[in-house]
Amino acid sequence: MPIFKKFLLPLFLFTNILLFSVPVRQISAKAGNTIAFVILSDYKATVDIGDEFYIAAFTSDGKLPAWKSSRSSVVSVNTYGKVTAKKAGSAVITAKIKGAEASCSVTVRKTVVTISCENASIERGESLRLSAASSGSPDITWKSSRPTVAEVDDNGTVTGLKPGEATITASADNVRATCKVTVRRPEVKLSQTRLTLYRNQKARLSATVSSGVKPSWKTNKKSVAVVDHEGTVVAVKHGTAIITATVDGVSKTCEVVVKQPVMTLKPEELTIKKGETEALSVYVSSNNTPVWSTSNPNVAKVNSKGQVTGLKKGRAYIYASEDGIKLKCTVYVTE
Repeated sequence: MPIFKKFLLPLFLFTNILLFSVPVRQISAKAGNTIAFVILSDYKATVDIGDEFYIAAFTSDGKLPAWKSSRSSVVSVNTYGKVTAKKAGSAVITAKIKGAEASCSVTVRKTVVTISCENASIERGESLRLSAASSGSPDITWKSSRPTVAEVDDNGTVTGLKPGEATITASADNVRATCKVTVRRPEVKLSQTRLTLYRNQKARLSATVSSGVKPSWKTNKKSVAVVDHEGTVVAVKHGTAIITATVDGVSKTCEVVVKQPVMTLKPEELTIKKGETEALSVYVSSNNTPVWSTSNPNVAKVNSKGQVTGLKKGRAYIYASEDGIKLKCTVYVTE
């Protein structure tokens, strides 16, 4: 500042004849022949909040003037004429020496915040990058009105967490701009809507979810069919069950019909001697092994393969059962 002033002051003294054209508010005459004056580099300025600039002052006595702001909460000024804009409004910066003063009117514009979009739609797990700009402070603060629906980080990246709506706000200098973000419900499709199985059979259902989130699986009749967390269905017994895949409130269903098998048993009547063994022939359309039993274990017994052994003279019924179907063979045991 001293070097700058030393260089320019002779020039201004040399051209002092021009000073009479400077407005009265900038130059004040002292008594006698000496003229006191203050000349500023700026008499009017419009800035944004946070801006800083210098006002250069040239004085008749070559000394630094005393600086003052009419509203220091709006615009402050330091000893060297450095002006700092603090908030929207206007103020007058005055440089004063003995016998003269000059002023600069400073207007601080209200901060304007702009955001890249006002409405956006994403799904759970998806991310969206918002950008914002401020005419004042370069620091943007981000906030979500419903962080359980959509969260936003310090860089403006929005992530959907569950279906719903959230307002994302970009703020600077207490000025805000918003974007309404909708987290959509996903589209869900099942690989099949109807399955036909026999007891113990398995089938794998797959779900295509637009958001890529894995569904939760559920059966309405565990006694008929069960399903695991991967969508694998296992038939338990004959009947009908509904398997449901659900993602974020969207559900799709598959009807599972567990059929009773078709069975035949041959022969329907058998005569064997005590101590003899004969095998019964059974057909089961489900390919499941039937459960064998006897009505009179003292007369005849049967093993898991359908082999009947006579134990003593009499009559017994041999049963083959599978998923609610029960066939019998009448067995006579002779001596």
